[in-house]
Amino acid sequence: MAGKTHLSLLSLFSLLLLLLHAHAKLNLDRSDHDALSVIRKDLGFDGQHGDTPSPCHSAGVFCEWRISNDSYSLRVTRIVLNSHRLTGFLSPGVGQLSELKELSLPNNHLLDQVPHQIVDCKKLEILNLQNNQFSGEVPTEVSSLVRLRILDLSFNKFSGNLNFLKYFPNLEKLSLENNMFSGKVPASLRSFRNLRFFNVSGNSLLEGPILEIKKVEYSSAELMEQNPIPKRYLISENSNQSPAPSPSPSPEEGGHHTPAPGPSTHPHKKKKNKTATMILGFTAGAIAGGVSGVLFSVFFKLMMIWVRGGGKGSGPAIFSPLIKKAENLEFLEKEDGLASLELIGRGGCGEVYKAELPGSNGRMIAIKKIIQPPKDAAELTEEDSKLLNKKMRQIRSEIQTVGQIRHRNLLSLLAHVPRPDCHYLVYEFMKNGSLQDILTQVSQGTRELDWLARHKIALGVAAGLEYLHFNHNPRIIHRDLKPANVLLDDDMEARIADFGLAKAVPDYDTHVTTSNVAGTLGYIAPEYHQTMKFTDKCDIYSFGVLLGVLVIGRLPSDNFFQDTPEMSLVKWMRNVMTSEDPNRAIDAKLMGNGHEEKMLLVLKIACFCTLDDPKQRPNSKDVRCMLAQITH
Repeated sequence: MAGKTHLSLLSLFSLLLLLLHAHAKLNLDRSDHDALSVIRKDLGFDGQHGDTPSPCHSAGVFCEWRISNDSYSLRVTRIVLNSHRLTGFLSPGVGQLSELKELSLPNNHLLDQVPHQIVDCKKLEILNLQNNQFSGEVPTEVSSLVRLRILDLSFNKFSGNLNFLKYFPNLEKLSLENNMFSGKVPASLRSFRNLRFFNVSGNSLLEGPILEIKKVEYSSAELMEQNPIPKRYLISENSNQSPAPSPSPSPEEGGHHTPAPGPSTHPHKKKKNKTATMILGFTAGAIAGGVSGVLFSVFFKLMMIWVRGGGKGSGPAIFSPLIKKAENLEFLEKEDGLASLELIGRGGCGEVYKAELPGSNGRMIAIKKIIQPPKDAAELTEEDSKLLNKKMRQIRSEIQTVGQIRHRNLLSLLAHVPRPDCHYLVYEFMKNGSLQDILTQVSQGTRELDWLARHKIALGVAAGLEYLHFNHNPRIIHRDLKPANVLLDDDMEARIADFGLAKAVPDYDTHVTTSNVAGTLGYIAPEYHQTMKFTDKCDIYSFGVLLGVLVIGRLPSDNFFQDTPEMSLVKWMRNVMTSEDPNRAIDAKLMGNGHEEKMLLVLKIACFCTLDDPKQRPNSKDVRCMLAQITH
C-alpha cells in the first residue's frame, strides 16, 4: 500500500514539473522575449540552431524569476554562448535585458562594435567577449556598470584609448590583451580596490609606463592592530615602456600578469566540455525557477501590498497549502483571538501560542505574536522605541526570509496575519520542542536522547544549512544558529527556526555587515567581533559549537566550563580532543553504546568547524557530506 502511495506521489510530482515547465514558458517577460529574439537573430544563432518553444529553453540562455510592478515573471539573467561559431554582431537590443547579470560570447566570429546600449544592463557582473573580431572604441559609459566583476575583451580588434576605465569598484579581472588600444593606461586603475588580474599585453600602441599589480605586504606591527587590514593589492608603474607580456610571476611575488597565450593555449582549443555542463545547469535552473515562480508568486505580491500598505487591511498572507483558505485564520482577527490558547513560549521577539488549525482534522499550529509599536507612541522612551523598532525589523526579516523557503529541515512559515497593533506568524507546531529544551531535560534525567537521534539531528541541521548557503538564491546567512533555534518534529527531524536575524546575501557579496550584535554568546565566531561582518563561515562556526553540544551534552553557558582553565566549550573541546583521553569529551550518558569512535569523529568535525581561521573551516556542503559518511 505504501509503495502504491509512493508511486502516486512520484507521478503527481512529475506531472507538477511538466505543468511548471509550461507555466515557465508562458511567463517570460514580454520585453525580454522580444529583445532576446532580436539578439539571437543578430548574433546568427537562430539560423544555426532553429527555433525552440521558449527562448529560456534554448542552450546558453538562463532565466530566473523576478518581481516587477507587483507581478512575478521570468527574466533573462545570463547569456552564455561559448564557441558557437557565431558570425553576426551584438544587437543594441541587449540594453533591454535589464536583469542581465552575465553576457559571455567568447570564441566566436562576432563583428562590429559593442553597442553603447550595453550600459543599460545595470546589473551586469560578467562581460566576456574574448576571442572575437569586435572592433572600434569601447563606449566610455561602460564605466557606469559598477557591478562588473569580470571584463574580458582580449583577442579582438578594439582600438582607441582606455578612457572607459574610470571607476569599477567591484572589478576583479580585467583582460584587454591582444587588441589595438592606444594612449596611456589611466591612473584611475589605482582606485580599483578589488582588482586581482590585469593584462594589457599585446597592445603595441600603448605608451608610457605600464601598471602592474602587486600584493600588499604588511608588517607584523600592522597585523597586530585591533582592526585587521584586509588583503589588498597595489597597482604600481613598470619602468619598462613596452607593453610586451611580462613573465609569469612566482606564487610568492603574488603578481597577476600572464603572457599572451601561444598556439597551444589558444582559446578555441579550451573548454570543449562546457556544453554538457551548460545544458545540465540550464535544465536544473529551469526546474528550480518554475517551482519557485509558481509557489512564491503569491507571497511576493502579498509582501509588496503589506510593505506599501503597512500591513493594515490586507488580510492574512498564506504561504503554504496546509492552510486551505483564509477563513481558517479568522479567529486570529478577533480581539480575543488568543485568549483561550495555550502559551508555550516567550522569546525576544514575542510570545508563542499553540492552537488547532480549524478545518484541518486536528493539525496543530504555533502562533508567534509580535507587538507593533503605535505610530503616535510619543510616550515611549528612546530605549523602548529602539527595542520595538528592532523587533519590527526582525519580524519583517523573518517574513521576507522564511516565507519563500521550503525544505524539510527548515521551519516553514505557513501564514502571516497583520493586525493594527500586532503581527501573527503562523508555523507548524513542533511537538518535541527545541533541541535546547530536550538537552536540558536529558541533563535533568527526565528524558533520554540516544546517539542515533543526536546524529540524525546533526545531519538534518547540516542539510538545512546547506540549502540556505548553496541552494537558495540569494544565499541566506542565519546568524543565530543554536540549539534553541533548532526545533524537532514528531519524528525528531530537525528544523532550523527563528530567522529574525537572517540576512539574504546577493551573489556578488560575500558577507553581511552590521553595527548591531548578531547571534548568541558562545556561538558567535571570533572574527565577527573584530570585523562586524557575518559570513557563511560564521554560521559554520555556530554549527561546530552545536555539534560539540550534541556530543558533550553541555551548553556553552554551562557552569562546567566556567570552572575549567579554558572557560570555553570550544577551547575545552580542542584540548580534550588532543589529550590522551579524548573520550572525556563524550556525554557520560552515551558511553558504552558502541558508538564512541563515531562520536569522536563528530567532535573532530566540530573542531574543524570552529577553527579560528574562517578560511580553513569547511563549508556546509562538506560538513553534511562528512556527517553522512559517519554511518550508524
